[in-house]
Amino acid sequence: MFRSRSKEEKAPAAQAPVTDSKLPRDPQAPKGRPTPKRAMAQSQRRSVTNTPTTRKEAAKRQRDERRAQMAKQREALASGDERFLPARDKGPVRKFARDFVDSRFCVAEFFLPLAVIILVLSMVRVPQLQNIALLLWLVVIVLIVLDSVATAFRLKKRLNERFPGESKKGAVAYALMRTLQMRRLRLPKPQVKRGERP
Repeated sequence: MFRSRSKEEKAPAAQAPVTDSKLPRDPQAPKGRPTPKRAMAQSQRRSVTNTPTTRKEAAKRQRDERRAQMAKQREALASGDERFLPARDKGPVRKFARDFVDSRFCVAEFFLPLAVIILVLSMVRVPQLQNIALLLWLVVIVLIVLDSVATAFRLKKRLNERFPGESKKGAVAYALMRTLQMRRLRLPKPQVKRGERP
């Protein structure tokens, strides 16, 4: 029961293959990856030291990064720099739609000032002025609808000519929403003058 193992049983265990980890490593043999250059090693060390240790630090860093990104976006909206524009404004199709709208007069861009005038007229207690205000509302709305339909039709035609293979999804609606804003308040800022062909 408690007898010692025989020599035959010990022999296979002694002849077990020696793994590579037990062999001494040749100093001339490559380590499997190149030694990093000093600049790379320093940048790795810096990135390790820059990683936030607490959740509060991580949240603060994330807020700062978001703030910097928003500042870049604001600058891009003012200058028209394509690299930092929001996703809804990026791409040649959207740029062409913006330029198409900015190069012409649209009735819809005068909607807000006209709405203020009509509202003031409708508040005056003179029946004739109130009737004129009501008629003006009707005229302005009809003009905006007609102008928007004409703009959408022309823009769709020009987009199909200029960008035959590209996706133009949402470009016409994007342009029509831009027509509702006054020219000086539009973002990204207009890059073409009125009457200039985009």
